[in-house]
Amino acid sequence: YKMSHKELAEFIIEQTSDALIYADNHGNIQRWNDAASQLFGFSKDEALGQSLDIIIPERARKAHWHGFNIAIQNGNLRLSGKPTLTKALHKDIDKRLYVEMSFSLIKDNDGHVQGSVAIARDVTNSKK
Repeated sequence: YKMSHKELAEFIIEQTSDALIYADNHGNIQRWNDAASQLFGFSKDEALGQSLDIIIPERARKAHWHGFNIAIQNGNLRLSGKPTLTKALHKDIDKRLYVEMSFSLIKDNDGHVQGSVAIARDVTNSKK
């Protein structure tokens, strides 16, 4: 049995140890892997279709959405995929969470931005 590229892509997304979150151009979560559930505390059912605001601290939202919308419109990222350290929200609101995140824009074959993917890993313990 040889798995298809589509199957392989699914396995990679689901089994990678880093959290993978894909949001459409409106900032609504369309993909949320198992590692994202473990990191942020929200199940797939809780996260899918929700705004990215569920993991963005309130005081960071204005800046996040400003940058997000510019990136979607311009088709390029200010950080060019370099990781950034940031605070994030966990389902358990009392849990302090620091994550290292890197972002990529996802474009179709014609170069039109379809959304954005974030890869995140927990760095809370090394931050303390």
